[in-house]
Amino acid sequence: MADRSPSLTRNPFTAEEKPAVSVAVEHLSKSFGALQVLKDVSFAVEPGEIFVLMGPSGSGKSVLLKHIVGLELPTAGRVMVDSHDASSERTREQIRMALVFQAGALFNSLSVYDNLALYLREHQVANEGGIREKVMRALQILSLENAASKLPAELSGGMKKRVAIARALVMEPQLMLYDEPTSELDPVMGATISEIIATLKDEFHVTTIVVSHDRDLALSIADRVGILMNGQLIHVSPPAALRDPHDPRIDDFLNPQVDLKNPRFKKLEI
Repeated sequence: MADRSPSLTRNPFTAEEKPAVSVAVEHLSKSFGALQVLKDVSFAVEPGEIFVLMGPSGSGKSVLLKHIVGLELPTAGRVMVDSHDASSERTREQIRMALVFQAGALFNSLSVYDNLALYLREHQVANEGGIREKVMRALQILSLENAASKLPAELSGGMKKRVAIARALVMEPQLMLYDEPTSELDPVMGATISEIIATLKDEFHVTTIVVSHDRDLALSIADRVGILMNGQLIHVSPPAALRDPHDPRIDDFLNPQVDLKNPRFKKLEI
């Protein structure tokens, strides 16, 4: 089955309107032993906003994302989701948050259908008939209904990403977090995934935080972009401000130049 763009509709899962949530990261620091990964990071995400967090590899982006969803505990500072501590189990019970992992994190032994149904079954959200309805609607939204019986090994990289997003969608999240959603995808499928993220936000009014290296994604779908370097948040602005950054660190990151005269690039002598 070829990858194709999704056909998105109004939220089919529930008639109940769930308000989008706010996120506040307040003076967050995190250390692993002597290694300090995050250093006094503060920013806020408004309800219904798409906030894209960018930065070089190893700058702490994924660690920060895990703090927001409550998978890591701060060394100092805190993360608040709708004024509730993100690390509290009660918060995770009251506010539905879904994290789309970089590699998809699909269960290889389960079909696409069963990957989506797993959360609904474990939390006894509905009977099997209700679960089937929710799963098939999520697959339809992501144009994956014909892949329901396939195993992850039978899917392309783009389809795996879309299955991971569909699995998050069946949770009816108020907050969706994506870790490098366009990594290892070709430019066309990367653009498709970016479009899906933006459309889900518009259709379902879900607050969205994306960790990404993808400059095109950030400039095209973000309401605001944060730049994290060496564990510090050095910049937050609408994406338009990044088209001509005044900070040379940001310019070097977003617009890297390759010096072919550098000795490192000399041709190997055989």
